[in-house]
Amino acid sequence: MRVWRSGAALALFSSFACASDSRFTFQPAQTVIARDIADIHNWIMLIIAVIFVTVFGVMFYAIFKHRRSLGHQAKPFHENTIVEILWTLIPALILIGMAWPAAKVVLAQKDTHDATLTIKATGYQWFWGYDYLDSGFSFKSKLKTPRSQIENYNSPGEPKDEKYLLDVDEPVVVPVNTKVRILTTSNDVIHSWVIPAFGVRQDAIPGFIRDTWFKAEKEGVFRGQCSELCGRDHGYMPIVVKVVSQNEYKDWVSKRQAAAKAAADDPNKNWTKDELIARGQKVYESNCVACHKADGKGGGPFPALAGSKIATGPAEAHIHIVLTGKNAMPSWAGLTDTEIAAVISYERNSFGNHDGDFVLPKTVKAARK
Repeated sequence: MRVWRSGAALALFSSFACASDSRFTFQPAQTVIARDIADIHNWIMLIIAVIFVTVFGVMFYAIFKHRRSLGHQAKPFHENTIVEILWTLIPALILIGMAWPAAKVVLAQKDTHDATLTIKATGYQWFWGYDYLDSGFSFKSKLKTPRSQIENYNSPGEPKDEKYLLDVDEPVVVPVNTKVRILTTSNDVIHSWVIPAFGVRQDAIPGFIRDTWFKAEKEGVFRGQCSELCGRDHGYMPIVVKVVSQNEYKDWVSKRQAAAKAAADDPNKNWTKDELIARGQKVYESNCVACHKADGKGGGPFPALAGSKIATGPAEAHIHIVLTGKNAMPSWAGLTDTEIAAVISYERNSFGNHDGDFVLPKTVKAARK
C-alpha cells in the first residue's frame, strides 16, 4: 500500500480530504491497517473525483458548445465499435485499479497468524466480556455512564461529561507494538467489535468464533462502540482499549490474575442466605437493572420481577429462565454458578417478594446438565 501514498496527486487530494476537523474524516490512524484503509479511501475518492470531473466536464461542454441556439443539428449514429470497446475497457481498468489495493488490505486484515496475545470478546445485551486466554482471567466491561445521566426524561438530570456513553468500568488493556488477536462471538444476538483508530471491525455472531487483529503503535486510550443494531441498549455498550508499555502491561496482568484468584466465588463455600442476597444485589445491578429496573418493575418487553410468577414460583423454573432466556431476555449462562444462584436469591427476596428461600450454586450447576 505504500505505493499509493507516494503519488503527488494523491497527496494533494489527501490534504483536502483529511481536513483538520476530524468530524469530516477518519480518526487518526494508530495501526498499519488503519493507515492502509485511509489510503484506499483517498485513492478511490481521487478516482471518483477524476471520473466526475471528466464525465460531467465533457457532458457540459458538449451541451454548451452544440446547443440548438448556435445552429447545431442532432446527428443520428449507432454501432461505433471503437466507442463500445472503450466504454467497456476503461471501466474494467478503473475497477482493477480500485480492487487490487482493496483486496490486499482485506487479506491483511484476516492475517491473524503470529499473534502474541489472544483475547476473546463476547457480546452481551448490552456489554462486552473479555477472556485473556493466554493469562487465564476474564472480566466484564460495562458502560460507566450512570443511568441517572441517561434516564432523565422528565428533568434536566445530571450534566453529561465529555466521555458520556463512551467510557467503561473495565477497559481492555494491551501492550504497545504487540500483535493482538481478537476472537469475537456473542451470547445472544449479533454485535460488532469496532475500534476505528485501529481499522478494526468484526461482527460477533452467536455460535461462531470470528477473528481480527491489531497492533497499536502508540500508547493511549482508544474508543469504539458496537456498530451492529443489537437491541434496546445498543448505544450503551462502548469499547475502550488502553494501550500501555510492555512493563506496565506485565504489572497489570499480574495484578489482574491475583485479583481474579482472590475474588473468585467458591461454589463449594457454605453460602448463607444473607451472603447470597448481598452478592446477588451486585450481580443484579451490573447485569439486570437496565431492563428490569432498580425497583424490579420492568417496562416495555421486560416484565416486572416484583410479584412475578417466576420470582415467587418454583426455584427450578427461575433457574431455567435465567440459564436459557425467554423472548427479549437472553441467556445468562455466561455467569458463574455462584452469580446465578446469588441473583436469583436476591430477586426472590427483594422488590416486595418474600419467598424466603434461596438457591445454592450447586443447584445451578446441576441444572446446567
